[in-house]
Amino acid sequence: MRLDLQDLAFGYAHREVGRDVTFSLSGGEVLCLLGPNGGGKTTLFKTVLRLLAPHGGRILVDGESITGWSRARLARAFAYVPQAQLGVFPFTVADTVLMGRTAHLGAFATPSRGDRAIALEMLSVLGISHLAARPYTEISGGERQLTLIARALAQEPAILVMDEPTASLDFGNQIRVLSEIEQLAHRGIAVMLSTHDPDHAFLCAHRVALLHHGRLARLGSPEQVITRESLREVYGIEVSVRDATRADGRVVRVCIPTLGTIDPRSDAER
Repeated sequence: MRLDLQDLAFGYAHREVGRDVTFSLSGGEVLCLLGPNGGGKTTLFKTVLRLLAPHGGRILVDGESITGWSRARLARAFAYVPQAQLGVFPFTVADTVLMGRTAHLGAFATPSRGDRAIALEMLSVLGISHLAARPYTEISGGERQLTLIARALAQEPAILVMDEPTASLDFGNQIRVLSEIEQLAHRGIAVMLSTHDPDHAFLCAHRVALLHHGRLARLGSPEQVITRESLREVYGIEVSVRDATRADGRVVRVCIPTLGTIDPRSDAER
């Protein structure tokens, strides 16, 4: 399944946040959105998910506009993973993941044995089967994030939208979540995520969209987009982008900021 944004303008009722955003996303691809706070990433996600009406342009799935799609059809194509939430009600992890199956149920239907089997399979895929009977409110932040990913996968979507999936996670859980994102792409799912750490894009993204003031500042491979010049332009800081060798021998790029070089006049700091 392919997602296309064509000259998309987006925002709220009386305020435009961004415009002229054009890019595509295909199955098996990870697209990472980078940009400063307030740059329009979350608003763009809400517009793609039809939580906000676009101000202009088009959103297409396999060449068809999603404007007239029902909520049920949208839920079968898209799944959304928000930042890990503490939760209020002590649903078990298994029941939380099972909620993802509501996209395939009628108004008064209850989950079938098959729905429960899919939910348990997603727990297994993400390596958290041992948490099935635990209350969602009593597990760690990293475990909650993996639970939300499992819930989204239980929808069996073609396109997965993830809003800062590594936010507030410790280093180990950040890497676990990034590893799962890489595996999702291997299974043919189109993944679009946002992050504030450009190193994460180097680790798991095929392409990067650098969003600044609601417009695409750059779009391309991580190596093309994440450069010393682009990070200075968007964030107002000096960064060295260098090659590093991982433990498995693969060479990846990393960003090394120089402390004390923040430009107080930069757009990122206004």
